[in-house]
Amino acid sequence: MMLKDFPHAIFREYDIRGLADSEISEDFARNLASAYAQFLPKDNQQAVVVARDVRLSGLKLQQAIMQSLVAQGINVIDIGMLPTPLAYYAVYTLQAAGCIMVTASHNPATYNGFKMMVGKDSFHGEDIQKLKALMLKPALPTQAVEQGSIQSLSVNHHYQTFVSQDCVLARPLKVVIDAGNGPSGLIAAPLYRALGCEVFELYCEPDGTFPNHHPDPTVAANMIDIANKVCEVGADLGIAFDGDGDRIGIVDEQGHMIWGDMLLLLLSRQLLKIHPGATIISEVKSSQLLYDDIAAQGGNAVMWRTGHSPIKAKMKETGALLAGEMSGHFFFADRFFGFDDAVYAGARVMQLLAEQNQPLSSLLSDVPQRVSTPEIRVPCPDVKKFFIVEQAKLHFKEQDCQMIEIDGMRLIFEDGWSLLRASNTQPALVLRYEATDETCLLALQAKLEGWLNQHL
Repeated sequence: MMLKDFPHAIFREYDIRGLADSEISEDFARNLASAYAQFLPKDNQQAVVVARDVRLSGLKLQQAIMQSLVAQGINVIDIGMLPTPLAYYAVYTLQAAGCIMVTASHNPATYNGFKMMVGKDSFHGEDIQKLKALMLKPALPTQAVEQGSIQSLSVNHHYQTFVSQDCVLARPLKVVIDAGNGPSGLIAAPLYRALGCEVFELYCEPDGTFPNHHPDPTVAANMIDIANKVCEVGADLGIAFDGDGDRIGIVDEQGHMIWGDMLLLLLSRQLLKIHPGATIISEVKSSQLLYDDIAAQGGNAVMWRTGHSPIKAKMKETGALLAGEMSGHFFFADRFFGFDDAVYAGARVMQLLAEQNQPLSSLLSDVPQRVSTPEIRVPCPDVKKFFIVEQAKLHFKEQDCQMIEIDGMRLIFEDGWSLLRASNTQPALVLRYEATDETCLLALQAKLEGWLNQHL
C-alpha cells in the first residue's frame, strides 16, 4: 500500500475499522501484524491467538495476519470463526501473548477491521496511534531466522463448560436468541440449552452478508423480530447479539427493550447482595437513576468515559467487579475475567431472572420514572467535533452550569441533565438528555441544541 493511499481515518480509539479490500486489504493486514509484533516482549515465547467473525473478507485477512506473524517467528493459535470474546477468553485461559481478532463489530458487511490485546490488556488509544506510526515506516522486519508455527484449536467446549458451571440457573427458562447472522448463535444456542433453557433461534446461521437485519441490538428496529418471537412463544426474555458478540440487547417477556443502563441497575442489585460496597462503573450517557440506585444499595458508583477499552482499564485501576454501557457492553470481574462478553452476560441475566418469582418486566417497577432520549448523533467532521465540545464547555461555564467533564460535557440541572460529547468511532457529536418530565426535557434540549445549532 502506497503511503499516499494509507487509510489514516480507520485508526479509531478502540479498534481499527474500514472498508474491506480498499482500505483493509491483505497487504494492510500483513503490515499490521508486523507492527503488532513490535509490541510483544522481546523474549516472548507465547503464541498469539488469531480469530475472525463471519464477514466474507475475514478468512483471507486472518490468513494474512497469521502468515505475517509466523514469518516473524511468532507462534499462532488459530481458533477460527468465533465471537470476539472467545478470542479474549483464549488469551486468559491459554496464557497467550495476546490476540488479533478480525472483525468490524456491527459495521455493515462491506467493512472489516481488527480488535487486539497485548497480554491481558486491551489495545487502544495511544497504542493504536503508535501502531499506525510503525505501519507508516518504510520497512518492518518480515522474516525471522526461525519461523513460527500455526496450531488450530477449538475453545468452544472449554468455554461452554466454564460458563455452564458458573451460571447454574435456579429454574429453567424459555429464551429467544437473535444472533443477527453473526457467530454468537453457534455458541449461545448450545450453551443456553446446556443451562436447561428452551431456546428459540433467530438468524443463528452465520452469514457475512447479514441478510435479515443489521447486527446491532441497541437499535430498536433491529429488535422487532425478537420482540415478536418472544411474545409469540411466551418466552421469559429475548437476548440479541451484535456482529461480533461483545454487545447484548435484551427484551422482556412483553417484548419491550431494556436499555443498557437499566440492565446494569438490575445486575448491580444482584451483585451488591453478594459483594456489599463493590465498585460498579458505567459511562457518561447512563441514567442518573443508575448511579443513585447503586449508591442506595451501598455500592460505589463510578462514572467514566464511554468505550469498552477505557472501561476495562478503569476496572483494573479501581478493582471494580462490574461495569456496563448503554451500547450493550457488559463486564463481569467477580466470577469472570473483566472483559465484555455478550453470551456470558446473557447467562448472567438469565441467572438473575431465574432467581426471581416474577417476570423480567416487573423487576424495575420500583425505579422512579424519568423521561429520556436515546443517543442522538449529529454529523460533525472529525477535525471539528472535539473543538465544538471545548467551545461548548467554555460557554456553559460562563453560564455557571454545573458540569461533569469526564468525557465531553454533562450538564447537571435540578430537574435533569444533558450531554454533549465527541464520538470516538465516527465523525459525529453525541447528545443525550434525561429529565423529570417531558416539559423539562424539551427545555434542556432547547438550551443545548440552541447553542449547538449556532456553532455547527
